Amino acid sequence: MKITPTALDGVWRIEPDVFSDHRGFFMETYHRKRYQEHGIRTVFVQDNLSRSTRGTLRGLHYQIQNPQAKLVQVISGEIFDVAVDIRPESPTFGKWIGVHLSGTNKTQLFIPEGFAHGFCVLSETAFFSYKCSDFYAPGDEGGLLWSDPDLKIDWPITQPVISEKDSRFPCLKEIPRDRLPLGGNTP
Repeated sequence: MKITPTALDGVWRIEPDVFSDHRGFFMETYHRKRYQEHGIRTVFVQDNLSRSTRGTLRGLHYQIQNPQAKLVQVISGEIFDVAVDIRPESPTFGKWIGVHLSGTNKTQLFIPEGFAHGFCVLSETAFFSYKCSDFYAPGDEGGLLWSDPDLKIDWPITQPVISEKDSRFPCLKEIPRDRLPLGGNTP
Protein backbone atom coordinates (compact mmCIF):
# COMPACT_ATOMS: atom_id res chain seq x y z
CA MET A 1 0.00 0.00 0.00
CA LYS A 2 1.28 3.43 -0.93
CA ILE A 3 -0.01 6.44 1.01
CA THR A 4 0.90 9.91 -0.23
CA PRO A 5 0.10 13.23 1.47
CA THR A 6 -1.68 15.87 -0.59
CA ALA A 7 -1.37 19.66 -0.46
CA LEU A 8 -4.03 19.71 2.29
CA ASP A 9 -2.95 18.57 5.75
CA GLY A 10 -4.61 15.30 6.70
CA VAL A 11 -5.87 14.42 3.21
CA TRP A 12 -4.13 11.31 1.92
CA ARG A 13 -4.05 9.62 -1.50
CA ILE A 14 -4.00 5.84 -1.02
CA GLU A 15 -3.00 3.24 -3.59
CA PRO A 16 -3.83 -0.20 -2.17
CA ASP A 17 -1.87 -3.26 -3.20
CA VAL A 18 -3.70 -5.02 -6.03
CA PHE A 19 -2.99 -8.66 -6.85
CA SER A 20 -3.98 -9.49 -10.43
CA ASP A 21 -3.85 -12.63 -12.51
CA HIS A 22 -5.80 -14.25 -15.34
CA ARG A 23 -8.87 -14.60 -13.07
CA GLY A 24 -9.12 -10.93 -12.15
CA PHE A 25 -7.79 -9.17 -9.07
CA PHE A 26 -7.89 -9.05 -5.28
CA MET A 27 -7.31 -6.07 -3.01
CA GLU A 28 -7.97 -5.10 0.58
CA THR A 29 -10.18 -2.02 0.54
CA TYR A 30 -9.57 -1.46 4.25
CA HIS A 31 -7.40 -3.09 6.90
CA ARG A 32 -7.54 -1.12 10.13
CA LYS A 33 -4.09 -2.13 11.42
CA ARG A 34 -2.35 -1.26 8.12
CA TYR A 35 -4.08 2.11 7.87
CA GLN A 36 -3.19 2.86 11.51
CA GLU A 37 0.46 2.02 10.77
CA HIS A 38 0.33 4.80 8.16
CA GLY A 39 -1.19 7.30 10.62
CA ILE A 40 -4.87 6.94 9.73
CA ARG A 41 -6.35 6.07 13.11
CA THR A 42 -9.95 7.00 12.36
CA VAL A 43 -12.63 4.57 13.49
CA PHE A 44 -15.30 4.16 10.82
CA VAL A 45 -18.92 3.51 11.83
CA GLN A 46 -20.89 3.63 8.57
CA ASP A 47 -20.34 2.50 4.97
CA ASN A 48 -22.24 4.02 2.04
CA LEU A 49 -22.61 3.18 -1.65
CA SER A 50 -24.02 5.46 -4.32
CA ARG A 51 -24.69 4.98 -8.02
CA SER A 52 -24.70 8.05 -10.24
CA THR A 53 -24.88 8.75 -13.96
CA ARG A 54 -22.58 10.82 -16.19
CA GLY A 55 -22.54 14.50 -15.33
CA THR A 56 -23.96 14.09 -11.82
CA LEU A 57 -22.33 16.35 -9.26
CA ARG A 58 -22.90 15.59 -5.58
CA GLY A 59 -21.75 18.06 -2.95
CA LEU A 60 -20.09 19.85 -1.46
CA HIS A 61 -21.30 18.27 1.80
CA TYR A 62 -20.26 18.23 5.45
CA GLN A 63 -21.81 17.78 8.89
CA ILE A 64 -21.60 20.56 11.47
CA GLN A 65 -21.87 19.09 15.00
CA ASN A 66 -20.98 15.54 13.94
CA PRO A 67 -18.15 16.00 11.43
CA GLN A 68 -17.22 12.98 9.36
CA ALA A 69 -13.86 11.74 8.17
CA LYS A 70 -14.27 9.69 4.98
CA LEU A 71 -12.35 6.99 3.13
CA VAL A 72 -13.66 7.14 -0.45
CA GLN A 73 -13.19 5.00 -3.55
CA VAL A 74 -14.86 4.12 -6.83
CA ILE A 75 -15.92 0.51 -7.36
CA SER A 76 -16.87 0.96 -11.02
CA GLY A 77 -16.67 3.98 -13.33
CA GLU A 78 -14.76 7.24 -12.90
CA ILE A 79 -15.24 10.40 -10.87
CA PHE A 80 -13.45 13.62 -10.06
CA ASP A 81 -13.39 13.78 -6.25
CA VAL A 82 -12.99 17.08 -4.37
CA ALA A 83 -12.14 17.93 -0.75
CA VAL A 84 -12.31 21.54 0.49
CA ASP A 85 -10.63 22.58 3.75
CA ILE A 86 -13.26 24.39 5.83
CA ARG A 87 -11.37 24.34 9.15
CA PRO A 88 -11.38 28.06 10.10
CA GLU A 89 -7.99 27.92 11.87
CA SER A 90 -6.27 25.96 9.09
CA PRO A 91 -3.57 27.63 6.98
CA THR A 92 -5.26 26.01 3.94
CA PHE A 93 -8.79 27.18 4.82
CA GLY A 94 -10.78 27.55 1.58
CA LYS A 95 -8.28 25.52 -0.48
CA TRP A 96 -9.27 22.38 -2.37
CA ILE A 97 -7.79 19.33 -4.03
CA GLY A 98 -9.26 17.17 -6.76
CA VAL A 99 -8.35 13.57 -7.56
CA HIS A 100 -9.51 11.25 -10.34
CA LEU A 101 -10.78 8.04 -8.76
CA SER A 102 -11.87 5.07 -10.83
CA GLY A 103 -12.59 1.39 -10.74
CA THR A 104 -9.51 1.03 -12.94
CA ASN A 105 -6.95 2.97 -10.88
CA LYS A 106 -8.43 1.72 -7.56
CA THR A 107 -7.09 4.81 -5.78
CA GLN A 108 -8.67 5.88 -2.51
CA LEU A 109 -8.78 9.26 -0.80
CA PHE A 110 -8.83 9.76 2.96
CA ILE A 111 -10.53 13.02 3.96
CA PRO A 112 -10.40 13.98 7.66
CA GLU A 113 -13.02 15.84 9.66
CA GLY A 114 -13.27 19.53 8.81
CA PHE A 115 -13.59 19.19 5.04
CA ALA A 116 -16.46 19.58 2.62
CA HIS A 117 -16.62 16.77 0.07
CA GLY A 118 -18.13 16.31 -3.37
CA PHE A 119 -17.61 14.58 -6.69
CA CYS A 120 -18.73 14.59 -10.30
CA VAL A 121 -19.19 11.55 -12.52
CA LEU A 122 -17.11 11.28 -15.70
CA SER A 123 -18.20 7.80 -16.89
CA GLU A 124 -21.64 6.55 -17.99
CA THR A 125 -22.25 5.41 -14.40
CA ALA A 126 -20.15 5.26 -11.27
CA PHE A 127 -20.49 3.21 -8.11
CA PHE A 128 -18.94 5.22 -5.29
CA SER A 129 -18.18 3.66 -1.90
CA TYR A 130 -17.19 5.47 1.25
CA LYS A 131 -16.61 4.83 4.92
CA CYS A 132 -17.61 7.50 7.48
CA SER A 133 -16.34 8.17 11.00
CA ASP A 134 -19.71 9.36 12.28
CA PHE A 135 -23.30 8.49 11.48
CA TYR A 136 -25.29 10.48 8.96
CA ALA A 137 -27.35 13.08 10.84
CA PRO A 138 -29.99 14.67 8.54
CA GLY A 139 -30.50 17.74 10.75
CA ASP A 140 -26.76 18.39 10.94
CA GLU A 141 -26.02 18.87 7.25
CA GLY A 142 -24.04 21.73 5.82
CA GLY A 143 -22.85 22.44 2.34
CA LEU A 144 -20.93 24.72 0.03
CA LEU A 145 -22.05 25.82 -3.41
CA TRP A 146 -20.23 23.63 -5.94
CA SER A 147 -19.54 26.69 -8.13
CA ASP A 148 -18.39 29.07 -5.37
CA PRO A 149 -16.35 31.63 -7.38
CA ASP A 150 -13.88 32.17 -4.51
CA LEU A 151 -12.99 28.47 -4.36
CA LYS A 152 -12.32 28.29 -8.13
CA ILE A 153 -12.74 24.50 -8.25
CA ASP A 154 -11.71 23.30 -11.69
CA TRP A 155 -14.54 20.81 -12.24
CA PRO A 156 -14.09 18.79 -15.46
CA ILE A 157 -17.78 19.30 -16.35
CA THR A 158 -19.62 22.54 -17.07
CA GLN A 159 -23.32 21.60 -16.94
CA PRO A 160 -23.68 19.26 -13.96
CA VAL A 161 -26.79 17.34 -13.00
CA ILE A 162 -27.30 18.54 -9.44
CA SER A 163 -29.95 18.20 -6.74
CA GLU A 164 -32.15 21.12 -5.76
CA LYS A 165 -30.65 21.03 -2.25
CA ASP A 166 -27.05 21.16 -3.54
CA SER A 167 -27.89 24.04 -5.90
CA ARG A 168 -29.01 26.20 -2.94
CA PHE A 169 -25.89 25.87 -0.79
CA PRO A 170 -24.14 29.16 0.07
CA CYS A 171 -20.62 30.23 -0.82
CA LEU A 172 -17.99 29.65 1.88
CA LYS A 173 -17.66 33.35 2.76
CA GLU A 174 -21.42 33.47 3.49
CA ILE A 175 -21.30 30.68 6.11
CA PRO A 176 -21.01 31.83 9.74
CA ARG A 177 -18.10 30.18 11.58
CA ASP A 178 -20.53 28.43 13.95
CA ARG A 179 -22.06 26.66 10.91
CA LEU A 180 -18.72 25.06 10.00
CA PRO A 181 -17.70 21.66 11.42
CA LEU A 182 -16.61 21.51 15.03
CA GLY A 183 -13.32 19.87 15.84
CA GLY A 184 -11.69 19.36 12.49
CA ASN A 185 -9.30 16.76 13.87
CA THR A 186 -6.71 15.21 11.64
CA PRO A 187 -6.35 11.43 11.64
